Amino acid sequence: MFSSRSAHVRGMEIGGKAPVRIQTMYDRPFGVESVDDILRRIASLSSMGCDLIRFSFASKNDAPFFSEIASRSPIPVVADIHFDYRMAILAIESGADKIRINPGNIGAEWKTREIVKAALDHGTAIRIGLNSGSLPSGEGGIPSRMVSSALGYIDLFESMGFDNTVVSLKSSDGDETAEAARLFAGKSGYPQHIGVTEAGDSVISAVRSTWALGRLLSSGIGDTIRISMTGSIEDEVAAAAELLRVTGLSEKGVRIVSCPRCGRHTFDTMGFLRENRGRLLALDKNITVAIMGCLVNGPGEAGYADYAITGYGDKVYIYRKGSLVMKTSAEDAASALFEVIDDE
Repeated sequence: MFSSRSAHVRGMEIGGKAPVRIQTMYDRPFGVESVDDILRRIASLSSMGCDLIRFSFASKNDAPFFSEIASRSPIPVVADIHFDYRMAILAIESGADKIRINPGNIGAEWKTREIVKAALDHGTAIRIGLNSGSLPSGEGGIPSRMVSSALGYIDLFESMGFDNTVVSLKSSDGDETAEAARLFAGKSGYPQHIGVTEAGDSVISAVRSTWALGRLLSSGIGDTIRISMTGSIEDEVAAAAELLRVTGLSEKGVRIVSCPRCGRHTFDTMGFLRENRGRLLALDKNITVAIMGCLVNGPGEAGYADYAITGYGDKVYIYRKGSLVMKTSAEDAASALFEVIDDE
């Protein structure tokens, strides 16, 4: 969205005038679940706002699974490669829309050149993904060394006529991540994927990532994002989508308002949100839904939301634009709320 140059991944533009793209990385190895189950989960992630999905590609045994997924996935599929250049080439030949490599751990330069040749032949995009923990030694701080390394690889790629490139410069330290991204943006127009690596569990990661990525996005840096978590990838996508909304970079999707729980609660907001958040976020509607714990705040908050739900005892009350439209049982709360939303 902010970079002057763009990359193309299965027809999806990254950078240029395109919106900021959300991505995540699949959290299970191939072979522990069926391809159909994986594709159903990808479809759910896509409905929540995920634009790209990345998989570890570590062995030639991964190729049959990856190839089928890449051919059937509703969103572009990325192969994550480390150490073995042959796996990068195999992933490209297996239909990867993009690969992510750290050329520094691929080995000799000729191996990187072979990867670039294969990408050129197949129209595959490449992300140069550098992490602070795998940088070559050198002068200067980590951010400047990451930028220098990335620019060197870009020069190599361009010497071969390849420019379908995205760059990421990540650290587990949010300030290092932000500084590296700013330095790179000042030297190159290639699109950037931004994220804080190894950021922690869902709570810690949300705070660290919002601090680093929110500042970058607000200053016009970042073309794709991932909120890396020691947690579910659904949480990663939900957090990234919300970050884009609060920074004013996206208006699509459902905005969820829910109150903190206190001793006055008469409706289980925590349980309701936990069970229904994914379904709410999958709605293709630009609406606000308020989930309120008691009749103190419920009716008032309902006046500001497109839809609201609260309860008292075994009764649940559903509002549309501040007006009570349905009373139902706690047991039927979810189905009733979605019925009201779907009827609009």
